[in-house]
Order: sequence, then structure tokens, then C-alpha cells
Amino acid sequence: MAAEKLTALRVEKIKNPGYYGDGKGLWLRVKDTGAKTWAYRFMLQGKQREMGLGPYPEVSLADARRLATEARERAKRGIDPIDARHQAETDRKAEALLAAARLMTFDDCAAAYIKAHRAGWKNSKHAQQWENTLAAYASPVFGGVSIADVDLPLVLKALEPIWRTKTETANRLRNRVELIIDWSIARGHRQAANPAKWRGLLDKLLPAPGKIQRTEHFAALPYLEIQPFIQALRQQEGVGRLAFEFCILTASRTSEAIGARWEEVNIETRVWTIPAERMKARKEHTVPLSDRCMAILEEARQLGSNEGHVFPGRNTGKPLSNMAFLMQLRRMGRDDLTAHGFRSTFRDWCAEATAYPKDVIEMALAHAIENKVEAAYRRGDLLEKRRRLMADWAAFCEQRQSAGDVVPIRKTA
Repeated sequence: MAAEKLTALRVEKIKNPGYYGDGKGLWLRVKDTGAKTWAYRFMLQGKQREMGLGPYPEVSLADARRLATEARERAKRGIDPIDARHQAETDRKAEALLAAARLMTFDDCAAAYIKAHRAGWKNSKHAQQWENTLAAYASPVFGGVSIADVDLPLVLKALEPIWRTKTETANRLRNRVELIIDWSIARGHRQAANPAKWRGLLDKLLPAPGKIQRTEHFAALPYLEIQPFIQALRQQEGVGRLAFEFCILTASRTSEAIGARWEEVNIETRVWTIPAERMKARKEHTVPLSDRCMAILEEARQLGSNEGHVFPGRNTGKPLSNMAFLMQLRRMGRDDLTAHGFRSTFRDWCAEATAYPKDVIEMALAHAIENKVEAAYRRGDLLEKRRRLMADWAAFCEQRQSAGDVVPIRKTA
């Protein structure tokens, strides 16, 4: 069928199905439904191809001729106009993604990362630590910068001022920034490499944290000073003092003690069983309770705590705040100490004033045993030995000691 020059009026009036040529490879296709579309037919490398140019009337006759001319010019240069169009569409999509990515700032991505991972973290304090660290050191430098534009100079600008003075904080900041940027890459908000990675990048520009300063441990009370501290603690008011002493006497972590619930306590067997989801190692931990711990529980019950949390906070259904012990120390004028440091006090007392085996002590602290042979050897939880250990610790905390006292060492089986 010979191609016949089309006109805008004729294109509008054509009703019968078929192909209607305009010349130079441009065709109007009318479907059985009456729908009309434009097509450009051409030869490339000995093969006939057909390229759709869009529907009529969205694409007018003039538009169709222009598109056909562009396609014809590409074909003359040996470029497949169909492939060229696909590539152009891919490029447009990539540009659109990049434009969307540029709308996501570092702070936006940080908030999204924390929201996505909050449920997997052990407690809300962990999320708060993330937010506080980023707000203090990252956000002022590049928080409002597009995540796609955060580069090495910006990362160094945030890290270098604190790398030598607050090394542990700086290293945590670097790790958190790296994770957030990795998240943004995985989500398609960024294409460039991660400028916060340590190995192969920042390790060439910054000294290793371990070579700057020794790891600072939590401030701990010397074990010979524990008895006067306990006596001073008991002079405080509120349920916080009970929770703090309970935490010290059980050598537990702050979150474990303040989160204690009555259903975890077996009064008859005098055992506190902390579920796996509340433990750092995600493994259930049993704690034998001394006479003093049982007395603390009874006092907590008399204060009105009969269900739910053993040491309830001010808000109904909520435990004490994670800051409760810190505030207790401040009220006692002991800003030099940390609640976590009392685990070190207990550990020092065990090592220097008792003859309890290492595995008994480590299990009392709910520490993971790295040596697989040792772990296999002591598959039991050594509950009775730990019961004697915790009873001795509670008794020691009641004794009045001075620097010149001789500390008896108890022989254990």
C-alpha cells in the first residue's frame, strides 16, 4: 500500500481500522476499537523495526512527524532509536531517583534508620544514645546536607575535633554514621561510596582508637567502701533506693534491675529469672536472692508494688527511669561513681576477698564464656554455688570494714 500524505483533518476523521502512511516511515495505526496510535518503521542492519511514537490525539500529527524525524536521524547514524529511547527513559528515572535522594538529608536518613531498627534494640535508652550522639556531633556539621552529598571532608570535620579527646564517643559516632549511610545506599538514596567506613579509608587518615588512649571503664567504688555506701543509700527516700540496692546485691545491670517484674520472681525458691529479651546476651539468666534481697522485695511490696514492675516509676505501668540510679548518686554527692561500676566492685571483691572459682563469678555476672571447652564443662548454671556467693556478697555489704581490716577468704567447693 503506497504511503499517502496525511493532514490533521484527515487524521481526525479516519475511522476504519488499518495503517495509514504519512511518508518517510511514519504511520498512523487505527485499531478495531477506534483507538489511534503513531508508529515509525525503519530498517537497521537489514532488519525492519517498528517504534511506537504515542497515541493520538495526545501526540498530534506535527508531534509525530518531529519524533519520526529524530528517530530517522539516529537510524542514519547507526543508532537504534528504540534502544536510545529506552536508555533515555532509564536516565530520566535515575535522575528522578537522584533528585528524590537529594531531598533526603542526613538527619532524615538518621531518623528513618533509628525508626527501622528501634524494635531490634534492647531498650529505648539505646535509641536515645544514638539520637543524642548524632545531635551533638553529626547534625551541626552535615545534618541538613543531602545524604547524597555527605563526603569525606564533612565526616572528618565532625570526627577530628573529638577523635583524640573523646575517642570512644568519636568511634561510636563514626560507626553510627557509617551504618546510616549504608542504609541510605541500600534504600537508593545514595550512589557514592561510604565516606565513614574505617577499613581502607578512615584508618589511613585517623589513628586507631586503641592507640590513642586506653578504654575507660565505668567508675567503680572500691569494695572496702561498699558498706558505708549501702548505709548512706538506705537513708535515701523513694523506691529508687530499693531498686539501686537490689541492683548492687544481685550484681545486675541497671536495665535488668529497674525492669524487674513480679512474675519473674519466685518467692518460694528465692530465684529471680530474667527473660532472654531483657538480657544483654539474649539468654535467660537466673539470680539467687539473698536474705537482704528478699527483704527489699517485701519492702517494695509494702510500698504498693504488688503486680507489674517490682520498682515502678511515677507513670502508671512504667518502671523507674534509666536515669534513676544516676540521679540517686548525684543526690548522695557521688558524681564520681556510675551504677554500672558496682558490677566491677562486686568483681573486685570476688577476686581479692574470696576463693570462688572464676566460672561461678562470671555466671553471676551473666558474662558469656568465650572458652568453648570451659563452657561445655560447666553446662549447669551452678545455682547453689552462686547462691552461696551472693549470700556472702550481701553479708559483706552489711559489714563495717576499714582499710586495715583483714578480709577473710572463704573456701568453696
